[in-house]
Amino acid sequence: MITLTRAGVWRGMLRLLPMAVFVIPFGLGFGATVITAGLTPAEAVLMSATVFAGASQFAALELWGESIPYVSLALVALAVNARHMILGAALSPWINRLPWSRRLPILGLLSDVNFTDSQALYKEGERDAGVILGGGITLWATWVIGTAAGALLGNALGDLDRFGIDVLMIAFFAAITVRGVQSRTDIWPIVTAVVVTIATASLLPSGWNIIAAALAGGAVGVLTHGD
Repeated sequence: MITLTRAGVWRGMLRLLPMAVFVIPFGLGFGATVITAGLTPAEAVLMSATVFAGASQFAALELWGESIPYVSLALVALAVNARHMILGAALSPWINRLPWSRRLPILGLLSDVNFTDSQALYKEGERDAGVILGGGITLWATWVIGTAAGALLGNALGDLDRFGIDVLMIAFFAAITVRGVQSRTDIWPIVTAVVVTIATASLLPSGWNIIAAALAGGAVGVLTHGD
């Protein structure tokens, strides 16, 4: 039975708290960068609180100026976030059994991290969608906090890349992916996605290579696992 309980939300919040700590440095970087683009600390926090899409927010700063090309900005955001259509489709067997009033908060706080974690839980028998929402709440809060701190402290923090924080997210996704491999046939969609991502990185606009990789990996998954 599919549910969404307070206990599930709380469990999801605590579950991703250790990983969410490492979201803060990215928020710090965005907050410091957005100030140099001419926004105020309040505007930076508002953007992170309402958009909650780090890659799109960084991409938007590249187009930010006195005259904002709104059409180009929308297309860039679409390209970077188009993967969420695939994430949503993957979650549909789980959350589509819930009413819209409960689905929308989950989708609004959906990110790569809580999606990946929840997929592993679903395979293990978890049916409380509160874990997705709870994880999203924790990630959203730390992203906003990091943005606020970065906007207020500015460049005083120095280069955060020297701590190697960016490697932790890659390691997290790699660990979750390996954890989901249960047979040899599970490897082929992963290999396909990796190859397509690398091969199309310089051929497609930013973000679209991820979409191409997801579609290619999904297609191979259907061929190797289809009944």
